Amino acid sequence: MRMKLLYTVFLLLNFFALYDCNDAAQGCMDKHRVMGMLRQMEKFLKGQEIRFTEGLRIMKSKLTNLQNSLSKLPQADQSSSQSSCPPLVAPAHGRKFGSKYLVGHEVHFTCSQGHRMIGSGTRVCLENGTWSGVSVVCKAPPEWSVMNDPAFSRKPRCAKVDRAQHCSCDAGFHMSGTSDNSICQDVNECEVYKADRGGPLCGHACVNVPGSYHCSCPTGYKLLADGRSCEDVDECLTQQHNCSRGTTCINTGGGFQCVNPECPRSLGNVSYVKTSPFQCERNPCPMESRSCPFAAKTISYHYLSLPSNLRTPATLFRMATATAPGRPGPDSLRFGIAGGGEARSMFVMQRSDRQTGELILVQPLRGPLELSVEVEMSEYADRTFQAKHLARVHLLISPYEF
Repeated sequence: MRMKLLYTVFLLLNFFALYDCNDAAQGCMDKHRVMGMLRQMEKFLKGQEIRFTEGLRIMKSKLTNLQNSLSKLPQADQSSSQSSCPPLVAPAHGRKFGSKYLVGHEVHFTCSQGHRMIGSGTRVCLENGTWSGVSVVCKAPPEWSVMNDPAFSRKPRCAKVDRAQHCSCDAGFHMSGTSDNSICQDVNECEVYKADRGGPLCGHACVNVPGSYHCSCPTGYKLLADGRSCEDVDECLTQQHNCSRGTTCINTGGGFQCVNPECPRSLGNVSYVKTSPFQCERNPCPMESRSCPFAAKTISYHYLSLPSNLRTPATLFRMATATAPGRPGPDSLRFGIAGGGEARSMFVMQRSDRQTGELILVQPLRGPLELSVEVEMSEYADRTFQAKHLARVHLLISPYEF
């Protein structure tokens, strides 16, 4: 544009240069006037050029803003103009009914006998070109489904909603069969839990019933409030035993025993007298006897009821010395396992403090099982043997792990 303006001025100058006037001075004045006019015209055109450029910039900015605004508007749903939906195929182990895929048309699915439908049995072509519902899969009956017992079957509840048939089963049942001949089969919760969690649902036995389950416990145990765990019934504490007079009731896992431990028979100068139902004490030794003082001064009997496969190591029994008031006690104690045959390898005897020893089970024991082990505690004063005490521990291992 500036080049065009200069070109216009050049033409005007040439025009006035060719203009003939008689008075040279007057002609010069006319030229000065013309130059002044030209300068004003140049300023005017320059101002117009600036305003025109600014106008172009503003117009470009407005066009850009308009384009950005239009891009943010929701686009028209191109699929709304579609009048059909993509084709659907029949599922494996099933059939498809309906070959029209136009808007508003329905397609129905069924599963072969014995297979369970997962998904939407009826799908409708929507106006946006998509199908309602979800894809159908026909699954074989699971192992945890009870199939051949009429007591474990129910008729489904069906209703028509939006031109489609919808059926459902009660809690504890699942749909099986075809859409025209569907049936609710019981779910075996015991097997489902085992498959999902990798362990039993109940502490002992899980009993499947139509639509539900319940846990049961073996004889001698009771079901706890959680409905799953079992706890031993203490027949001795609840007076549910038949132990005769002179015997003592010992509770065991699922039952009880009536015991009456006897003192060892007299051997030489060593004899015992029963001082309580579970303890015998040695009679005073003759002055001339050298072996009698080394025999156990006391023998105690202990009965422990344990679950099967108890986690080891487990402390089962503690043994400590008791000193009569006013008498000095031993200054050292020694503990050990005195007898038990092959069972000795399943235990260790160790000191827990200066006055106490512990019998520790180091191998799990699986019941039902009964075994005994003898532990002894020897007292010493000034490194001289004083007395020995013997404890016979009788273990009663339950066949259950609770």
